[in-house]
Amino acid sequence: MTCVPDPWTPTEQKPQVRALSMASSEHPGSPRWTGRIAQSWPGARQEATDSGPALPPPAPDGDSDADGGPNPNSSMTTRELQEHWRNEKGCWKPVKLLFEVASARIEERKVCKFVVYQIVVIQTGSFDSNKAILERRYSDFQALQKNLLKTFREEIEDVPFPKKHLVGNFKQEMILERKLAFKEYLSLLYSIRCVRRSREFIDFLTRPELKEAFGCLRAGQYTKALDILVHMVPLQQKLTGHCPLALVPALCAMLVCHRELERPLEAFAAGEQALERLQAREGHRYYAPLLDAMMRLAYALGKDFLSLQERLEASQLRRPTTRGFTLKELAVREYL
Repeated sequence: MTCVPDPWTPTEQKPQVRALSMASSEHPGSPRWTGRIAQSWPGARQEATDSGPALPPPAPDGDSDADGGPNPNSSMTTRELQEHWRNEKGCWKPVKLLFEVASARIEERKVCKFVVYQIVVIQTGSFDSNKAILERRYSDFQALQKNLLKTFREEIEDVPFPKKHLVGNFKQEMILERKLAFKEYLSLLYSIRCVRRSREFIDFLTRPELKEAFGCLRAGQYTKALDILVHMVPLQQKLTGHCPLALVPALCAMLVCHRELERPLEAFAAGEQALERLQAREGHRYYAPLLDAMMRLAYALGKDFLSLQERLEASQLRRPTTRGFTLKELAVREYL
């Protein structure tokens, strides 16, 4: 516990301020942060698997979503307090999402009939121009519930899930009832911190579309892949703020698509975002291929490619490896 000098005790020097954990140089929200943004996990050092890019386990309860503020006994001046809250508001404001089941339609196939629910996901607190629109069936919700129960049975025991009926599933009254139930279900799941950060919850909201996008990339349908990624990357970013590395494969896929469509500026911009998330993680499978692709793009655009080249060469000296995959080769292996 930090001792605070008596304000009536005359001193010749202003007492040294001990900043809060959220405003200190030891916290990722601080401008002076120099350490890792997120811990790496074993899946980050492996090749892509058929389950897609790996996600880390949920972080401990004392992490970034906890509300924090200056200690009432802090000796921070008014100006320092104002600066602290400006930093908190701008750099460490948690993302809050709102789920709406906007509509539902009955889809008939040759061998089956089912209801498709349209889910709209937007960020609250400000105008969100990147709202995500998803479509899921009852069976998708049912699979999510089953997977969550394996790990979070106690956490979600009070979260109601609409039961399946033998008859009447296609009546308008039943469809309307389930629309409201699924809206509440997703909102309650998102309110549970360990659940909203789980692989199961994030995959439910992003995996089908990302899998389709990477499939289009493999098939050379770069425009279609980009159309999907442009809408899904913002949602993935909102869901994985606790793990910046989770967004790297999708950003690299955008780089590849833009490059193949001869849009070097857009490709370079996507690569910059990916490099920002990778930082200095030389062991990540995308690190060297991304630097190589960015170096070539920088050279073609007349940008500074020497710093990228030096960074790549230094990494190869520290971690000598045999010939690895190119960025495109890595991208086409995701979600197989």
